[in-house]
Amino acid sequence: MKKIAKKIVSYFVESWHELTKVAWPTRKQVIEMTIAVIVITLVVGAILGLFDFGFSKSLTALINLKK
Repeated sequence: MKKIAKKIVSYFVESWHELTKVAWPTRKQVIEMTIAVIVITLVVGAILGLFDFGFSKSLTALINLKK
């Protein structure tokens, strides 16, 4: 049981040590990256929405041609 507890403690100590090496982004960087993600998501969503709308209208027109 002591072996398992030692391994658990060692894991958390090593994890904390690795976290101190991380180069954390500044507040400004986080805000800029968040805005970039939101803008890219909206642009890609709009493009996919336009394609979906176009394909839907095309398929509807194709189906109505066969009637």
